[in-house]
Amino acid sequence: MQNNKSQLNQQVVDHMIQQDAFSQWLGVEVLEVREGYSRIKMQVREEMVNGFGIAHGGISFSLADSAFAFACNNRNNLSVALDVAISFIKAVHSGDTLWAEAKEIHNGRSTGVYLITVINQLNEEVALFKGTCFRTGKNLINK
Repeated sequence: MQNNKSQLNQQVVDHMIQQDAFSQWLGVEVLEVREGYSRIKMQVREEMVNGFGIAHGGISFSLADSAFAFACNNRNNLSVALDVAISFIKAVHSGDTLWAEAKEIHNGRSTGVYLITVINQLNEEVALFKGTCFRTGKNLINK
């Protein structure tokens, strides 16, 4: 039974990433998926840097948002963001490698709450993201 759940979790995320041109553009690599959880990574590129010479805040936000989406949807229950917030802790630069880990805090029938930590290659926290999703009850993929 657990293996079937794990397979479904991975199939849903594989389907999502195939349809997600923005995560593809970011260069997101899915490292781990399990029910209510995801861990992903990406490399920060020069075109992601703003006028201050640091990565645009949208880069860390987008990586965290992708991890959030993969974690809250991987049960095959189409879920959309209701509310999100991010705190930028440390500057991100071109060439940095970032990892985002999404952990489920609450799994309700119609909502879910997730905490996503973004770290760099020095294992420093660079952002903390909290997201609440709404569960639609619709499948992403046919089982």
